[in-house]
Amino acid sequence: MKKILQLYKASLQELSVTRNIVFCGLMAALGIILGTVATIPIGQYIRIGFSGLPNRMVDFLFGPVVGCLFGGALDVLKYFLKPTGPFFFGFTLNAMLSGIIYGSILYRKPVSWKRILIAEFLVKLFINCVLGTYWLSMLYGNAFLVLLPARLLKNVIMLPIDCVILYFTLNYIGQAAKQFGFVKNKIIA
Repeated sequence: MKKILQLYKASLQELSVTRNIVFCGLMAALGIILGTVATIPIGQYIRIGFSGLPNRMVDFLFGPVVGCLFGGALDVLKYFLKPTGPFFFGFTLNAMLSGIIYGSILYRKPVSWKRILIAEFLVKLFINCVLGTYWLSMLYGNAFLVLLPARLLKNVIMLPIDCVILYFTLNYIGQAAKQFGFVKNKIIA
């Protein structure tokens, strides 16, 4: 428990560094751009895109607290810039919980296939399939079990793809972060 509290405290302290706030702003801009031009809608309830990569970089570099706040703020900002349907706080909560999960598993740890697979699996199962489907059923009045199969299939297909993309992205970001001084006294491969 003490180790977890230290992790969250270290993550919170990342917000006191101006360079980190600037980096988060750049990642927010990148996330908005990717969400606009690099997202493919498949039906009414499924989208495939890369707008989550900037979130994962922030989660990896700055931890669960920053990841949670960044995910929530970026979700609201994306909605106001390009609304798709009604605003629903459940999806903002999903973005925040995803930041906590990824940040808790990846922050200050070497990039590994195992960690990435665990983080991706947890988010895809609990956040995307369970919570996301529940929010959609509440919002649009469709039965949970009617929406679940397509969303489950999409997440099963995307799991290995997202793991590969995230592994190589985080390795590259880890190297670049060291070079530009974003990480000091941190364990990053």
